[in-house]
Amino acid sequence: DSAYAFIAKQVSFGPRIPGTVAQTNCANWLTAKLKSYTTHVIVQDVKVEIYNGKLVPCKNIIASFNPEISKRILLCAHWDTRPWSDQDSLKKKSAFDGADDGGSGVGVLLEIARLLSTQQAGVGIDIALFDVEDYGPPEWEAHSGEEQPIQYCLGTQHWAENPHVENYRAYFGILLDMVGAKNATFPQEGISLQYAPSVVKNVWATAHTLGYGNYFLYEKVGAITDDHAFINSLNGTPCIDIINMDKTSPNGFARHWHTQRDNMSVIDTNTLKAVGQTLLQVIFNEAPGA
Repeated sequence: DSAYAFIAKQVSFGPRIPGTVAQTNCANWLTAKLKSYTTHVIVQDVKVEIYNGKLVPCKNIIASFNPEISKRILLCAHWDTRPWSDQDSLKKKSAFDGADDGGSGVGVLLEIARLLSTQQAGVGIDIALFDVEDYGPPEWEAHSGEEQPIQYCLGTQHWAENPHVENYRAYFGILLDMVGAKNATFPQEGISLQYAPSVVKNVWATAHTLGYGNYFLYEKVGAITDDHAFINSLNGTPCIDIINMDKTSPNGFARHWHTQRDNMSVIDTNTLKAVGQTLLQVIFNEAPGA
């Protein structure tokens, strides 16, 4: 319920598109909320260049728990909203709420932050909310063939090359992307299996032990260029992606992905609980030490 409320609050600001009032207001709220759980909050307030050469504001927000502990786990999600619902059949050029794509991962991480403020974990935790993940070219401007990775995940790329702590490397990382929809399914993704197979094994086994095997599937999908790709390749932290995929949809993503249907009506507290409880169990199972 708390994670759900955190998602609804984000949506209330309007689409969190870089360069808008909604971005500024939501960033201020996210920062204040995290500061209510820990005194160790850093905001990277920079500008990044999007696909068309335009510079847009980017606000990465990083909250740390137990900063004195060297063994660290990175939990992350993006909080921005794509400017267009270009996968929608009717309103391709309209903005959308981004309740699941952006909002859900952040909602789960805010609830984990709240719990970490009251329960001492044996490891250091860094919660990173990355900006300007979803500002790649719209469908009608995208080049044919494979798109360049630089066009997405711009906030994460900045952080990976300029981490909030010099020479930062986490023991491992977990990215949440679209983790709030009813009946979501999370297969094992290709880049995650390439860079961090033991983390995938740990998280999926934990989820199944907790009874969430209907969400965390022992099925494999190909590589997805998401924030974790750059955490792995640029920062060196082995990082996995928990992302909702639908093998029955034409593009492989959830059917509300980048459409007007990505609003609070798709969000389900059972899914949020499955993801959040799994992450908490993984965190508290991790032995302290370097």
